[in-house]
Amino acid sequence: MAHGEPTGPSGSTRLVIRNIGLLLSGDIDKPVLDADTIVADNGRISAIGRAKDVDTDGATTVIDAAGTTLTPGLIDSHVHPVAGDWTPRQNQIGWIDSFLNGGVTTMISAGEVHMPGRPKDITGLKAMAIFAQRAFDAFRPGGVKVHAGAPVIEPGMTEQDFKELAAAGVKLLGEVGLGGVKDGASAREMVGWARKYGIQSTIHTGGPSIPGSGLIGADVVLEADTDVIGHINGGHTALPDGEIRCICEGCKRGLELVHNGNERSALYTLRTARDMGEMQRVILGTDSPAGSGVQPLGILRMISLLSSLGDVPAEVAFCFATGNTARMRALDCGLIEVGRAADFVIMDKAQHSPGRTILESVQLGDLPGIGMTIIDGVIRTHRSRNTPPATKVPSVVHG
Repeated sequence: MAHGEPTGPSGSTRLVIRNIGLLLSGDIDKPVLDADTIVADNGRISAIGRAKDVDTDGATTVIDAAGTTLTPGLIDSHVHPVAGDWTPRQNQIGWIDSFLNGGVTTMISAGEVHMPGRPKDITGLKAMAIFAQRAFDAFRPGGVKVHAGAPVIEPGMTEQDFKELAAAGVKLLGEVGLGGVKDGASAREMVGWARKYGIQSTIHTGGPSIPGSGLIGADVVLEADTDVIGHINGGHTALPDGEIRCICEGCKRGLELVHNGNERSALYTLRTARDMGEMQRVILGTDSPAGSGVQPLGILRMISLLSSLGDVPAEVAFCFATGNTARMRALDCGLIEVGRAADFVIMDKAQHSPGRTILESVQLGDLPGIGMTIIDGVIRTHRSRNTPPATKVPSVVHG
C-alpha cells in the first residue's frame, strides 16, 4: 500500500474512476469498451460499466477522469535492468520512474546483461538470476512491476539447472544468443527444458548489439523456437525482409517490435502480421537501457509510429503494448477486465495537436499527454513530466 493511501474501516481500498470519455480495453478483438466508470477493490478491477449501473458506494478514492481516455498500464516487453532504478549502461539514475511517466507500469527483463562483471559460469549466472528476481520482486521503483531475473544461457547447462532456476522463482530467460549458446540445436534443447519448467524464453534477432553477441538469423530463430522473437526489427541491425517474413510465417510465436530497432523493419513486420491476420502476435518493447539511451516515451512512440505510418487504428496499436503483451507473457494486467490488476493510464490528446480526438492525434503521429498513472489501484503519478501536456487532466475528488 502506498504511503497515505486512504483505506476503509477494515483496511480495504476501493477506487472509483468516473467520467471516462474513452475506455480502451487492451483487447485487440474489442479495443473500445462502452463504459465510463471503473471500480477497483484492493487493487483489482471489480466492476466496469456505465455510472448508473455500477455500485460505487464506499469508495476510498474517487477520480474524475474529466472525459479523458483510460487505457491499461503500458507494458514494456524488453528491458535490461541491473540494480534498482540505476543503469550502468548510461550511468543513469531514475530511468524506471521516467518510464512510469511515459505510461509504463510493467516491464519484462530480457536479461540483466549490463551488470558489470556479469558472471558467465553456470553457478554464477544462476545466482545472479535468482538475485535479480528476488531484488525486483521486493523493490518496485515508483510502483512499476519489473519482472526480472532472466539468465542468459551458456554451454554446459543441463535440465537440472533449469529445474533449479524454476524452483527458485525464475520465470524468464534472457535473450538467447547473448551468451555462448548461438546454434539452433543447442538453443532448442535448452528452451525446451525451460518451457518444461514454466520458464518463458526470448531470442536475440538480427545483428550483434553488445560485445559477445553475434548475428542471429532466421534459421537459428526458427530452430530455437523461443516463446518470443525478441526485437524482430533488430536491436539494432535488422534481418533482411525475406528472413523477417520467413520468421513470421514459420512460427506462431510473439513478434516483438522495439524502439531501439529498425523502424522500417518494424513497419514491414507489422504489415506482414496484418496480411497473415495475426496482429495478436505483435508486442512492443524498447530494448533499453542501451547504447542509444533510455527512452521514457519509447512505448508511446512505438504506438504512434505503428498507427501513423503502419495504417493501424490507434486503439488497435494500444493493444500491442497492453493486452497482446499480457496474454503473450501470461500477466495479470494489460486488459480492462474484472479480476485483473488495476493498472491504468489516464491520458488525453496533447495540447494543440491537430487531431480532433486522442485517437486521431495518435494516428497523425502525435504523442498523447498523460495525466495520471495508477498501479494496483494506487495513484503513482499525476501529470507526466515527460509527455507533452494533456488538453484535459483527471482530478482526485475524494480520498
